[in-house]
Amino acid sequence: MAATTHTQQPRSSPPAKEMEKMTTNVDAVQERVLEEILTSNADAEYLAKQCGLAGATDRATFRAKVPMVTYEDLRPYIRRIVYGDRSPILSGPGHPISELLASSGTSGGGEPKLIPTVEDELDRRALLHGLVMPVMSRHVPLLDEGSGFYFYFVKSETKTPGGLPARTVMTSFFRSDHFKKLPYDPRRKYTSPAAAVLCEDTSQGMYAQMLCGLCHRGSVRRIGTVFAYSLLLAIRFLQLNWRQLAADIEAVAGIPELARFIRAECSGDRWAGIIPRIWPNTKCLHAIATGSMRQYVPTLNFYSGGLPIVSTIYGASECYIGLNLRPMCDPSEVSYTIMPNMAYFEFLPLDDDDGGGDAAAPSQRSRQLVELARVEAGREYEPVVTTYAGLCRYRLGEVLLATGFHNAAPEFRFVRRAGVLLSLNSIDKTDEAELQRAVNCASALLLRPTHGHGHGAPLVDYTSRACAASVPGHYVIYWELMPGAAVDGETLGACCLEMEAALNAIYRQCRVADRSRSGLSGLSRATAGEEEQRAQHRQRRWLRRKGGSESAAAWALLPPRLRARPARRRREQRRQRSVVRE
Repeated sequence: MAATTHTQQPRSSPPAKEMEKMTTNVDAVQERVLEEILTSNADAEYLAKQCGLAGATDRATFRAKVPMVTYEDLRPYIRRIVYGDRSPILSGPGHPISELLASSGTSGGGEPKLIPTVEDELDRRALLHGLVMPVMSRHVPLLDEGSGFYFYFVKSETKTPGGLPARTVMTSFFRSDHFKKLPYDPRRKYTSPAAAVLCEDTSQGMYAQMLCGLCHRGSVRRIGTVFAYSLLLAIRFLQLNWRQLAADIEAVAGIPELARFIRAECSGDRWAGIIPRIWPNTKCLHAIATGSMRQYVPTLNFYSGGLPIVSTIYGASECYIGLNLRPMCDPSEVSYTIMPNMAYFEFLPLDDDDGGGDAAAPSQRSRQLVELARVEAGREYEPVVTTYAGLCRYRLGEVLLATGFHNAAPEFRFVRRAGVLLSLNSIDKTDEAELQRAVNCASALLLRPTHGHGHGAPLVDYTSRACAASVPGHYVIYWELMPGAAVDGETLGACCLEMEAALNAIYRQCRVADRSRSGLSGLSRATAGEEEQRAQHRQRRWLRRKGGSESAAAWALLPPRLRARPARRRREQRRQRSVVRE
């Protein structure tokens, strides 16, 4: 993954023209995609027996015979795949299920969803990834003159009882040849080697990638990861480990001036604007900052000095969906253009009073589905996808707002996950988007300079629950603050009032008119890094017992040019000094 490790191959032309063609002929592309999916899966049990499609590939028959479903509806079929049934259940015999992707969402009982996928789905995901840098380069000049400093990680994978891999989407991609054999592209240079990404020990992988980013700090043009929260984890890692990083950069890499610089920047409490100070040529941060990730934007602005935060891809475990063609817009204004070749897309219109469209009978709701080319701007929809892996008319459980069009392709803004997040009765209903807005308003108070507390106390994460154990019932909000944060009771009280003022009108009516219904009890706070520090302490004890060190294991992942022996470094430095004296 390092800039010098790719095989030098001719740079291929970006597929931007093909994208323009697709988004101009949306309906024709969608008709072709549906025909391909139904043809390849015609002999699958679900389509042939359950739906009675009998090999038909036209839209009219598909709409008449295939119902709209959720994960729970397909769970019995997926369970058979998990336990080793190799018959064509969801996908056809020519496109067998190759792996199961662990979704970040959960199904009934709190179990992670396992989403079936087929081998050529990686080609479609790679195609969308291939559009990211051409689009960014249109809006961010000179990206190809530097490197990308990215924090990427694989997670441990398991085998299902039937022997199929079960892993996350990104782990699947990083372990594939699409990642390992990336063709050379000057816009796709990275500071870290592939070994640092593929290391299953997250701590060592983070250490190695941070070392590379520090050693190449002058060439860094963009800093990124998959989700915005992971960038905060990287900053937290730097806060906890800068002393060891500086020591290794000085003793092993032999760059004492860089080590002194890191000590000077990280030893105080001046963490506001730390990113552009250490990586001065950074033009943007690259991470998903929409949906639930929007809560981290204020804290990222705190550390980055307001650098643009670029969200490029909208995807799910089921399929990739769209691309942000205006990457430099504010995270709150991001809209994703649907790429019509990724899957067959339909949309369930959502009215303000139905909370997700479940009140009507399933057959009636299926008839209300709108095709991609017939979406109306200004309306909210739930996306319903039909994928090459055999998920047919599958509800994604998300709420999108149609904001406009790129050519003929609709653009959508992510609003929230469907359903209610907090409720104490049938009247008060607080969804994810409402709670997030309230947290954003309240947490802004934490970033104000306080007496003797530097630059405030950035919020790292939050969670919530509805507590009905006492009367009146109330919402409990847990805030996780950065290490060293000091917040007094007066500030927390002000945050409570700010959150209550930002919640919906029905909540406030219940709070004021009938205190037995709901109320915000207050904020519970925890300092970030406490459990992480305990885990790191356990790891260091284990390494000491084994005669090794955390940083030594991480250094083994780095390119040879960063692993020169200290003695050889010192000899080279003495030789240079002697030449200067002469």
